[in-house]
Amino acid sequence: MKRDLATRINSATVHVVRALRRPEAGEDLAAEHRSALGVVYFAGPIRMGALAAAERVGAPAMTRTVGILERAGFVRREVDPADSRAVRIHTTAKGARYISEGRDERVRRIASALRRMPRPARARLAAAIGDLEALMTELERGA
Repeated sequence: MKRDLATRINSATVHVVRALRRPEAGEDLAAEHRSALGVVYFAGPIRMGALAAAERVGAPAMTRTVGILERAGFVRREVDPADSRAVRIHTTAKGARYISEGRDERVRRIASALRRMPRPARARLAAAIGDLEALMTELERGA
């Protein structure tokens, strides 16, 4: 039973992520770049090493990612005022707009889908969301 539930949760999360990908074409970022930008946006100014750790990648990979984000105008690097040898990554206004508009669009799409569901199904989802959030916290803790 636990294995079946784990398999179903895995499948559901994969499908949710796929369904919520930005459908627009053009200069969209790769998933790993969007993810790093989101960490910078929500964590506030962050050191390169902490960003790499949050994304579970090495420093060289994160340096490349930050370079891509910087060239796109989504982040900027600044000397850490607490340690002039270190650099902190900040989200620019353009980067913040990109993340917040993406989040708002995903929330609109989810809300629209929820409105189309029967009330009892929405109630079950609402009752289970706290448990799902606890599961995600445990997964992040164990990673």
